[in-house]
Amino acid sequence: EASEIALPPGSGLTVLITPGTPALPVKPCYIISSKRHLTTLTIRSGEKVVFSFNCQDPEKHFVIEIQKNIDCMSGPCPFGEVPLQPSTSVLPTLNRTFVWDVKAHKSIGLELQFSAPRLRQVGPGVSCPDGVTYNISGRIDAAVVRIGTFCSNGTVSRIKMQEGVKMALHLPWFHKRNVSGFSIANRSSIKRLCIIESVFEGEGSATLMSANYPDGFPEDELMTWQFVVPPHLRASVSFLHFNVSNCEKKEERVEYYIPGSTTNPEVFKLGDKQPGNMAGNFNLSLQGCDQDAQNPGILRLQFQVLVQHPQNESNKIYVVDLSNEQAMSLTIEPRPIRLSRKFVPGCFVCLESRTCSTNLTLTSGSKHKISFLCDNLTRLWINAEKTISCADQRYCHKRSYSLQVPGDILQLPVQLHDFSWKLLVPKDRLSLALVPAQKLQQHTPEKVCNTSFSYLVASTVPGQDLYFGSFCPGGSIRQIQVKQNVSVTLRTFAPGFQQEASRRGLTVSFIPYFKEEGVFTVTPDTKSKVYLRSPNWDRGLPSLTSVSWNITVPTGQVACLTFLKERTGVVCQTGRAFMIIQEQRTKAEEIFSLEDEVLPKPSFHHHSFWVNISNCSPVSGKQLDLFFWVLLTPRTIDLTVIVSVIVGGGALLLVTLGLIICLVKKKKKKMSKGPAVGVYNGNVNTQMPMQPKKCQKGRKDSDSHVYAVIDDTMVYGHLLQDSNGSFLQPEVDTYRPFQGPTGDCLPSPPLTGSRAPTAKLATDQLAPRFPAESESEPYTFSHPNSGNTDLPLLDTHKPSEPEE
Repeated sequence: EASEIALPPGSGLTVLITPGTPALPVKPCYIISSKRHLTTLTIRSGEKVVFSFNCQDPEKHFVIEIQKNIDCMSGPCPFGEVPLQPSTSVLPTLNRTFVWDVKAHKSIGLELQFSAPRLRQVGPGVSCPDGVTYNISGRIDAAVVRIGTFCSNGTVSRIKMQEGVKMALHLPWFHKRNVSGFSIANRSSIKRLCIIESVFEGEGSATLMSANYPDGFPEDELMTWQFVVPPHLRASVSFLHFNVSNCEKKEERVEYYIPGSTTNPEVFKLGDKQPGNMAGNFNLSLQGCDQDAQNPGILRLQFQVLVQHPQNESNKIYVVDLSNEQAMSLTIEPRPIRLSRKFVPGCFVCLESRTCSTNLTLTSGSKHKISFLCDNLTRLWINAEKTISCADQRYCHKRSYSLQVPGDILQLPVQLHDFSWKLLVPKDRLSLALVPAQKLQQHTPEKVCNTSFSYLVASTVPGQDLYFGSFCPGGSIRQIQVKQNVSVTLRTFAPGFQQEASRRGLTVSFIPYFKEEGVFTVTPDTKSKVYLRSPNWDRGLPSLTSVSWNITVPTGQVACLTFLKERTGVVCQTGRAFMIIQEQRTKAEEIFSLEDEVLPKPSFHHHSFWVNISNCSPVSGKQLDLFFWVLLTPRTIDLTVIVSVIVGGGALLLVTLGLIICLVKKKKKKMSKGPAVGVYNGNVNTQMPMQPKKCQKGRKDSDSHVYAVIDDTMVYGHLLQDSNGSFLQPEVDTYRPFQGPTGDCLPSPPLTGSRAPTAKLATDQLAPRFPAESESEPYTFSHPNSGNTDLPLLDTHKPSEPEE
């Protein structure tokens, strides 16, 4: 189909048809004019050309550009609505660009007025949804300055420039638009590069950019944005991205003309918090400087204006008094949210009700007044951090600090997300002890924390990746001791955590230095499993790290220790990984190689005990992870023990009667030999029936030290009188219990530097002798037939039943 384009003489029009950029290699297509095959075609003012294409889809091969030059320096400017010339109805169906190049004196201002829909500025290279794009440029002497790229459906209603303007309107080949959508008006000189007017009729936002963005703003130029905002709405400004240049003279800045301000214009640096919560119209201007010729740098700015209804919170002032705090900072910031194409009212935090931003950081030592400009305060949260350090060991030793959130933070209408305390101690001089207001539970996959808050404990030693775990109230851990610097983070999961004030709170104390990375003191509750897991359980315990659990077993209770896996999974590259289980009362201990051996079967413990693990340098991917639980149950007396006691008691009674008869006869015959004052009873059973060499009783718990005593002065007192009628007083030995200290110190681990195998007793070997200092008593006799009465190691395969 042939097309005909005729351009009137003196119209200043030029039409260019040039090859486009095909997406894929296609069959060549040519312009046919006057029987010639052409790849380009130029039609000037006063010419008439008929042409066609030798392909069915010329829009994939060619583009058309219509240029119109308007000279306002030599004659009057054609002000008013700008038509599309020639009409789109006579143009071939190609992607088309209309370009208007208007030249004017510096003293003449030109104003581009855009009818509805208004324009929306976008970054370079961004495509408009409908394909209709405006590119607007200005002039500074001979240089062309890019004002910006714009799409439809925005807030920009007018752009004022001086010294000329160049406007390009891009229309896709399928678009039926036949109007330019703008007009040109004559204005007086604006004495700056340009003025962009942005009109808001309701809530909304606009993103705008400095001239030449993302390239540099022209040196020592001034650019202004005018915002028209209904008086019942509030506007806030946020700088999304900016850079400053190196100035020799003047200073780069932004200036605001704000209605009602007594200090207009208000001047801000680009790095300052920008004004917010502004009612009505206002202006914003960007002023450049004289740049350093050798190293000019670059000035550029991208910012957002958000207009929304005022919120109730915007009129309420909150005082956050941090004047008595030290080494503390608090940040109010947006929660991470998914981006949406719909308009979302902004959330701003305002300092002194005027300086507003999407996030605000407050520091200790001052009193702050803040307000909120936000439709939904749940979109914000608070993160705070405080450092508690000890520089002088003599001053800090045994001092305690309460880890509490200041009340001024809790009274804010924004949820506290994290409050972290960084606890610092002198290296190798002091350690830390954390004591909760209520015993803690360790969060594990088997027993998760369902509370509204938790404590996260992690090492802050440089180069050490050690996370002790997440803990919540309602468990059995009554103390956590750590070797070096740690952070303790209170993390909340629901606004209602403030109602759990009685359960919230930690006390940190500086204690004497110890070499283990961590010690957990656990006091289980009866008939409730306590799940415990080694630190860094998801990544494995760090190399050459030692951790212990101090398990308290109350009187009258038995603790069942159970490991949930047969093996820890560790494979050592150097050193050895091992575990020690030590009874605190008897010092009896078992040592297990965590690399070679299967973890012990469930075992019962009548007294408090230690569980200690020490790691080697493991192979990558073969890390140490220990998981176990402890369950307390009341002690019970075995029926066989009861029967044994009855049988033993009967035998004792028969023996006693026999002795009485014998002694009576012997006394009658031999009055001169003195009285027999006592007989040792060796028939008391010190072993549980059917349990040889297993969980033997200590001598204090057994009856091996008991005397069967006959008080002859009561039975045969008349035979003990001397010649004067007075009674002879026999010497009687007495039992005195041992009153010395009982040990509860941490078990000493074996050396880790050797690859020599750890010796372990077989089940049929006799146990080594362990001194039971706290169990020893004077004046006792060992039973000749009872075998070895020393305490053996705990059985590693079959659990011993509870005994009394």
